[in-house]
Amino acid sequence: MDVFTHFSQQTQGRERLFRATQYTCMLLRYMLEPKAGKEKVVLKLKKLESSVSTGRKWFRLGNVVHAVQATQQSIHVTALVPRLCLTLANVNRVVYSVCDTILWVRSVGLASGINKEKWRVWAARHYYYSLLLSLLRDLYEISLQMDQVARDRAKKEKSQKLPGHSVADEETEWLQSFLLLLFQSLKTHPPLLLDTVKNLGDILNPLDQLGIYKSNPGIIGFGGLVSSIAGIIMVAYPQMKLKTH
Repeated sequence: MDVFTHFSQQTQGRERLFRATQYTCMLLRYMLEPKAGKEKVVLKLKKLESSVSTGRKWFRLGNVVHAVQATQQSIHVTALVPRLCLTLANVNRVVYSVCDTILWVRSVGLASGINKEKWRVWAARHYYYSLLLSLLRDLYEISLQMDQVARDRAKKEKSQKLPGHSVADEETEWLQSFLLLLFQSLKTHPPLLLDTVKNLGDILNPLDQLGIYKSNPGIIGFGGLVSSIAGIIMVAYPQMKLKTH
């Protein structure tokens, strides 16, 4: 199991690099397409993007096992809300990985009778559910961090006997105070910030595929690139990966 975990981590790192390259090509292609005289560059970027996407599929073949392991681990999380969110998210990721593998089998010609569009929609749907549940977990963790920061601030103000604000001031500065509290909460917990940014970047693609929120390749490419960079950081520095006990 340790050997597989180490290999999986290495594979994830390579897959993230390939993913970052793919979305960089998508973003650059979108930016260069409207410009005259860039047709050859755009064509090369499109071919590179397609090649990298094909290469990524080989790295994702072991994702079913990885997702099953993550599901088994999330069942033992102590806190109820993270346990439910993570377990359901990982179950959906298992289904997504199975759909993705079936699509790969069709793409290499091992089974031509597979309905590509049907399995593609199923894959996108379960990927979307997985990311949505992961974001709910992130929001829960953010609320806990904000509550802790607010308590610490209240204790500090009480100990220093700082003057309070009027009701009018509080209403006027509510949004500013909320954003400042959110910023301080994420600043003190970088793994939470990284995980939230990663999930937000990832969810743009299934939102577009399912027709929930249509985007252009530039937005999807930018979100995918940001998400890939966040994923690379998590693989390179395991302490930056969000953990729930």
